Amino acid sequence: MTDTATETQSFQLHEKDTGSADVQVAKLTERINHLTGHLGEHKKDFSTRRGLLKLVARRRKLLDYLKTKSPERYQNLLTALKLRR
Repeated sequence: MTDTATETQSFQLHEKDTGSADVQVAKLTERINHLTGHLGEHKKDFSTRRGLLKLVARRRKLLDYLKTKSPERYQNLLTALKLRR
């Protein structure tokens, strides 16, 4: 398993959990961080920038859902992933 798999394992609610909001936010955060680094080097890559904005919007929607559904899990996720809100 890669580092990504071990990071997302800590957010799983049970052993085979791959679709909970927590896991999805963790995976999206990793992709967002990767694309942010890419855009630091390739400033005129506008198609990647558009994709990045779509990922950020999807993560925001999942976090809003989690905030209303389970505020405790929401706060734990924010601190673990070091997200601002």
